[in-house]
Parts: sequence; C-alpha cells; structure tokens
Amino acid sequence: MFKKLRTVIYKVSDLQEAKKWYIKATGLKPYFDEPYYVGFDINGAELGLDPDIPGPTTGNHSVSYWAVDDAAKAAKKLTGIGGKLIQPRTNVGGPIFVAIVEDPFGNHIGLIEGA
Repeated sequence: MFKKLRTVIYKVSDLQEAKKWYIKATGLKPYFDEPYYVGFDINGAELGLDPDIPGPTTGNHSVSYWAVDDAAKAAKKLTGIGGKLIQPRTNVGGPIFVAIVEDPFGNHIGLIEGA
C-alpha cells in the first residue's frame, strides 16, 4: 500500500521565516519557491510549506516520519535552531527509534532511525 513518503506539507503562518528555518534544518535550498508554496526535494520526497491551508490547527493531528541516521542527533539539530522537543529518542521495537520535534510553526516532525 504505502511505498515511501512522497510529500508532506506543513502549514506555516510565515512562509519566509519557515523557508529560512527549513533551509537551516535540511541544509538544502528549495527547488520551488513561490509566494503561495515552497517545496524542498529531500532525496525524492517533497517537503512543502503552504501558507494557505484552511482549517487545520497546530499540533499533532498527524506526524510524518523522516528517515535519519541518528534520531537523537537530528532532534538536537532541530531544537538547536528553534524547534521544541516533543518526544525524545525512544525505542519503538527492535532496532527502531523515533523522536518528534515541533517546528516554530506548530508542525510535528517525526524522525525515525533504523527502519
């Protein structure tokens, strides 16, 4: 059914500040950069920033997990640039660990290692 993460879109209240934050977080420049949407290509998956999604509220109504080599190290990087740690590196079975960081715009970013 699900093959891989293709696109995750985060609602942001300030597109320019969000773009700067995600450039720091990913080390990448967006491949698509317009006033209505900013898109980053992260190894074939899209991380999109949308300033105009009606209705959602901030918080953990959904979490998309991004594969990382070290969940604790990735969480530390994100909290070091203004993110808030929601869940520290936690074993969820066998060699798989996850962490969750909230970006400055209220979106929860899942980090998964060992999967």
